[in-house]
Amino acid sequence: MEEINCSASRLADKATGEAPGVCSFLITAISIFMILLTFPLSLICTIKVVQEYERAVIFRLGRLLKGGARGPGIFFVIPCVDSYTKVDMRTLTFDVPPQEILTKDSVTVHVDAIMYYKVSNATSCIANVDDYGKSTRLLAATTLRNVLGTKNLGDILSDRESIAHDMQVSLDEATDPWGVQVERVEVKDVRLPQNLQRAMAAEAEAAREARAKVIAAEGEHKASRALRHAADVINESPAAMQLRYLQTLNNISAEKNSTIIFPVPVDIISLILNRKESVVPPTPVAITPH
Repeated sequence: MEEINCSASRLADKATGEAPGVCSFLITAISIFMILLTFPLSLICTIKVVQEYERAVIFRLGRLLKGGARGPGIFFVIPCVDSYTKVDMRTLTFDVPPQEILTKDSVTVHVDAIMYYKVSNATSCIANVDDYGKSTRLLAATTLRNVLGTKNLGDILSDRESIAHDMQVSLDEATDPWGVQVERVEVKDVRLPQNLQRAMAAEAEAAREARAKVIAAEGEHKASRALRHAADVINESPAAMQLRYLQTLNNISAEKNSTIIFPVPVDIISLILNRKESVVPPTPVAITPH
C-alpha cells in the first residue's frame, strides 16, 4: 500500500512538471516558525485525529503529501499550508434504482440491484476521481443495463448468481484505478409487464396440467398391469376366487347395508355345465344381518 501511495505522489509530481519551488519552502518555513512561536497553543490547530475506519489524505500547498494517507490515530498538519480530506474505509451499500432494460429476446423489464463497495486506496479515490461514490453508483446503473441487455428473459429469472458475478467483475475492473473495490452485487427484483405475467402464469398452469395427466396415465398403466397380474394368480388357484368372494362380502357387510346379495360360486356353475344338465340361472340369495 505504501508503494502505491508513493507512486501516486510521484505521478502527481510528474503531472505538475516541477518540484516545490523556493516560495513553497519559504511559506512552509514561516508556518513552522509560527507554530513554534505559539507553542503549545498551536497544538490545537496542528494535531488531528482520525478513527480506526478512516484515513486522511493530506495536500501541502496543493501537492499530495508523500507517505500516503495518514491514520488511524493522531497526525500533524501545518496550518495555512496543509489541507486534508477524511476518507471512510468502511463497506458502503448502494441500492441501484430500477432500470428499464430491453433483454436480448426483446422483452422490457425493470430490474434493480444492491451493490456493496468500499475504498481500498484512500489516496487514489481522492486524487484520481472527483467523487468516487457518485462515479461508482452511476457506473453500477450503467453496468446493470449493459450486462442484462445481453441476456434472455429466462436467463435473468433463473441465473441471477451468474449475472451478479459478471457485474461484480466488470465493476471491480473499472473502479480499480479509483481506489474502490466492489465486494458484492446482488440482483434484487425483476418486474415484468402485466400481460407477460399473465402469459407466463397461463403457460405454467398448462405445463402443470400436462404433467398431472401424464402422472395419472402412468398410474392407470401400472394399476392395469397389477390387476392383470392378480387375475393370472387367481386363475391359477380356484380357491383364491372363493377367498376373494369372502373378502368382498366382508367389506360390504362393514358398510352397514340392510341387504347383502352375492352370486352362487362359479365352481358350482362349472360343475353343472360339465354334467350337461339344464342350466338354471343362478338365483341371488338375500341375507339380512341382525
